[in-house]
Amino acid sequence: MTDTGEVQSAGGWAVLADSPLGGRMLPLSAAPVAEEMAAPGDTGGAGAGLGSGPGSGSGSGRPPPGDLRSVLITSVLNLERLELDLFRGRHHWVPATQRLFGGQIVGQALVAAARSVSRDEQVHSLHCYFVRAGDPKVPVLYEVERTRTGKSFSARSVKAIQHGKPIFTCQASFQLSQGSPVQHQFTMPAVPPPEELLTQEELIQKFLQNPNLAERYRKHLTKIQAEDVPIDIKPVNPPDTFCLEPQEPKQFFWVRARGYIGETDMKVHCCVAAYISDYAFLGTALLPHWQYHIKFMVSLDHSMWFHAPFRADHWMLYECESPWAGGCRALVQGRLWRRDGVLAVTCAQEGVIRVQEMPNQSKL
Repeated sequence: MTDTGEVQSAGGWAVLADSPLGGRMLPLSAAPVAEEMAAPGDTGGAGAGLGSGPGSGSGSGRPPPGDLRSVLITSVLNLERLELDLFRGRHHWVPATQRLFGGQIVGQALVAAARSVSRDEQVHSLHCYFVRAGDPKVPVLYEVERTRTGKSFSARSVKAIQHGKPIFTCQASFQLSQGSPVQHQFTMPAVPPPEELLTQEELIQKFLQNPNLAERYRKHLTKIQAEDVPIDIKPVNPPDTFCLEPQEPKQFFWVRARGYIGETDMKVHCCVAAYISDYAFLGTALLPHWQYHIKFMVSLDHSMWFHAPFRADHWMLYECESPWAGGCRALVQGRLWRRDGVLAVTCAQEGVIRVQEMPNQSKL
């Protein structure tokens, strides 16, 4: 994503770089939606790979009373099958950057790849490159190549196309379940549970009640507040309104899909996690650099590794950190933890970040 305005778009959050928020992040809705798509459980063609099945929850597949089905699986990540391995994705949400939200492209590409493998195969990794800016005014075509189908692993290549040119490429690998005595993982960070934290909507309301908040930020936050986001977000260390000090390039927040998904094919939850993973991710690298005004910021690549089963509609802790920045690029890494301490997903992304020193900064 890119934006040259005063309020910068940073992977789903607003970076108020020259505000009293001191370069910290505020949640920014980045949730395009789609229409006229087949359900993720589409069984047209060989090996649909998504949808409900034996052992996937209640027989009806319906959400509990009063719990609405997540829009992420009913609209945002739905694809229309045009041919066996050709799909079309649509979107309505147009960000101020006039670019597509990267998480939507990654999620939809993984849906396309998953529909070309058997139900028993689960995605274990994907590696993506963003090669051109997406045009939010036209649909995206997803072309799947069945690179290899082996006994244990299957590889798929996905190309996202607009105006006859690729805007995104993705390699996804799937594996049949295999047990192994070789197991270990990091320890989940100790943080407050989501029940003790404010939602992004509550944080925005808190900031709007501050009489010292600049009018331009007040208008922007009011606009954000009016948007409907398909993700619930609870920052663990929300920004202090009057904090002007650079922050460590690390942040934690609890995330989950808004609405009900249920115990369906694990690939559905992985596609939703791919969408969620791009929120606020690259913006983590900006936390130590509040003194600069962002001129240009865009993702270059995005990788994910899936380690253990999880529910994307249950709270997960997203641990994000940026170990390095330089040469107008920044690297960020992320881990999605289940509440029981199991490491579910690891993410990594590199992006371009170009900045300029703000006029009111001293040269001394």
